[in-house]
Amino acid sequence: MKALQRPFQVLVFITSVLSAFSAQSSVVIIADRDGRSELLVDNKPFPINGVGMGFNDKQGVKRLADAGGNAFRTWDSHSLHVQLEAAVEHNLMVLVGLDVGKELQGFDYNDAVAVEAQHIRLMNIVAQHQDHPNILGWIMGNEPNLMVSDDGQLLPANPLVYESIGRLAKDIKNTDPDHPVTVAFALTPTLAQDINTALEAIPDLDFISLQAYGALPVLPQIYTDLDISLPYMITEYGPLGHWEMPATSWGREIEELSVDKAKGMRARMEGSIVNDPTGKLLGSFAFLWGQKQERTPTWYGLFIESGEKIASVDELTHVWTGQWPANRAPVALSITLDEKPAGANVMIKKGERMRAAAVINDPENDVLSLRWELLEEVDVRSHGGHFEQNPTQVAISDATMKTLGELSTLDFMSPEKAGEYRLFVYALDGKGGAATANIPFLVVE
Repeated sequence: MKALQRPFQVLVFITSVLSAFSAQSSVVIIADRDGRSELLVDNKPFPINGVGMGFNDKQGVKRLADAGGNAFRTWDSHSLHVQLEAAVEHNLMVLVGLDVGKELQGFDYNDAVAVEAQHIRLMNIVAQHQDHPNILGWIMGNEPNLMVSDDGQLLPANPLVYESIGRLAKDIKNTDPDHPVTVAFALTPTLAQDINTALEAIPDLDFISLQAYGALPVLPQIYTDLDISLPYMITEYGPLGHWEMPATSWGREIEELSVDKAKGMRARMEGSIVNDPTGKLLGSFAFLWGQKQERTPTWYGLFIESGEKIASVDELTHVWTGQWPANRAPVALSITLDEKPAGANVMIKKGERMRAAAVINDPENDVLSLRWELLEEVDVRSHGGHFEQNPTQVAISDATMKTLGELSTLDFMSPEKAGEYRLFVYALDGKGGAATANIPFLVVE
């Protein structure tokens, strides 16, 4: 093991010396004032208006600053150089995610060589960036307590996971005493047990991080019931998760309209983020400032693939700044297929004519352009937000689209291949905003 440790020690020394001449490290501490926990950056209160950053370019970071955000978190360091450069330009702080290997993705904590190599790699990342003035802290693993068996059942994490993170925390604190360390936990039925196990193995933890979607309103009570002395941070929140939504009779989750995501997220923020009843919340990060495929291409992203924002961004802007943006995103009020909503388990024979209808409007009455898209359902569903293959797009045959006021319709022929499909509609206002809606359906013989 010593042969592996020496290059790391040399790199830490060289990087620290070079950094000392190039930047002044931020100093981030947690203060207790009249029984309330508070994050201080360079001895000044720093209430976090944050997001999980899904953009890998400077423009995405700029859009966060323009919306009133002041911080973002990452899940790894792959684009950290660019993101930190943009953070400097726009005066944002960065909570850096260290991509601790997950058992859920096959990392073996019984493999001492792999664990040691990971430790060296992550400590090198810390050494390289610890003196950057826009570093807020380090997240040592995202949902390491989430382990799922082949049949979808939750399993307890290997204690060696927390032992490895405990060693990482100790070395980070020795190397970089200016920034706090945390672990982001998924809300599972065994959360209390997971956190107790983690705290025993990670005594250097500065605060815990929790991630909640539909459970956001009860998160303060969940935290209180944990009965721990550490403060906490919310490192993910957003729309209702796919596991929290109803599904079709054939098991496909039904996604909210983009306007319902926005309204629901804002409502759940009240009493948990906007008005913290515990006095121990250090900050929060909305998910996801970008776009990703997870069950659908539109479920979790605050933007669509072509870069337009959805209404949830407007809600965040209003919370952060007290004002609505100059131009708000359009909203989709409904989507049906043959006059049936998603919850009606829409089934149709192959090669039959169908009519989709969507009601969409715009707060400023901007002229909207609509795009309909038909996708096969995703084949292999991921767990824990991991990589998911984009579903296959299907040509919409013999289609006729009409718009009359807020009502837009699409007449088309159902696919000739039996299977599971999902029809999407996107409404763009030409000013950077979008509304989205989709409906799953089954084509039968």
